[in-house]
Amino acid sequence: MAKKKLSVIDLQDMKQRGEPVVWVTAYDYITAQLAEKAGMDMLLVGDSLGMCIYGYPGTIPVTMDQCIYHAEAVRRAAPNTFVIGDMPFGSYQVSVESAVENAVRFHKEAGVDAVKLEGGERVAHIVEAIADAGMLVMGHLGLTPQSSSALGGFRAQGRTAETALAVIQDAEVIHEAGAFAILIEAVPAEVTQIIRDELPIPIYAIGAGKHADGQLLIVSDLVGHFQAFTPKFVKRYGDVAGEISRSFDAYIADVKEGRFPADEHVYRMLDGEIDRLMETLEENE
Repeated sequence: MAKKKLSVIDLQDMKQRGEPVVWVTAYDYITAQLAEKAGMDMLLVGDSLGMCIYGYPGTIPVTMDQCIYHAEAVRRAAPNTFVIGDMPFGSYQVSVESAVENAVRFHKEAGVDAVKLEGGERVAHIVEAIADAGMLVMGHLGLTPQSSSALGGFRAQGRTAETALAVIQDAEVIHEAGAFAILIEAVPAEVTQIIRDELPIPIYAIGAGKHADGQLLIVSDLVGHFQAFTPKFVKRYGDVAGEISRSFDAYIADVKEGRFPADEHVYRMLDGEIDRLMETLEENE
C-alpha cells in the first residue's frame, strides 16, 4: 500500500495526540526516495543546499531557480510525502508582491505543499499575504541563517530572558499572521516548550530541544555526509563520507593494481562472433 501523504489537518491532529513529526531536508531524487520509503513525515527542500550541495559559505547566494530545481526532483521522488519549499534570501524581502509570486512558483513549478520563510514581526505581513493567497506558510524563528550576520553568526538565540521573550513574541505574531506551523532553530528547550504549549499550531525544532511537536535535521549532518562542521545539536546516524572515501580508495587501488575490471565485469561477444569479425577484418585489409 502506498504511503499516505499527510495533510495540514493530519499535522494538527498529531500535535493534539502528542505524536512527534519526523522530518529531514532533502535536495535530490535518491535521498527523497529513500526518505519516503523509510516513512519520513515531511521533507524540507532547504536553502541549506547552498552549503550541502553547492559549497557556498552560507545560504545567501541560493536562488529561487536553484530551490525550485531541487524541489522538483524531491517531489518526483516523494509524491506521497508533505514537501516544504524554503524561500531563499531575496525571494520575499523585496516586496509583498514578489514574495507571493515566488511562493506561487514553488507550488506551480515544483508542486510543494507549503513554503517556509525566516523572521518574526518584520515578515508577518509577508506570511499573511502568502496565506491569504491560499498557500500554507511555515515560520522560522530563533537562529535564522539568512540573517545570521545580524545575529552575531551561527549561534544559539533566546538564552537570556529578554531575547527569549523576543522569540516568544515573534512566534505569537507569526501565528496570528496565518502560519500553519513554526520551526524553532537553536533556541533553549525551555523557550521551545513555552511556545509549543502556548500556541495551537505545530511547533517544530531543529536544535531546540525535545519539547516540540516534531524534529528536523539536515540530511547531510544526519548521515555524516557534510564534513565542514557538525552543530552541537546534531546526532549523527551514519558515516556516509567515510564510506564514500573508503569506496574511492578501494576503487583507485583496484584499477591501479589491475584487479578491476575483473572477468565478471566484462561483456563478451556471442559464440562464434569473434571469428566472424576477424574474418571480416582480414577480408577488408
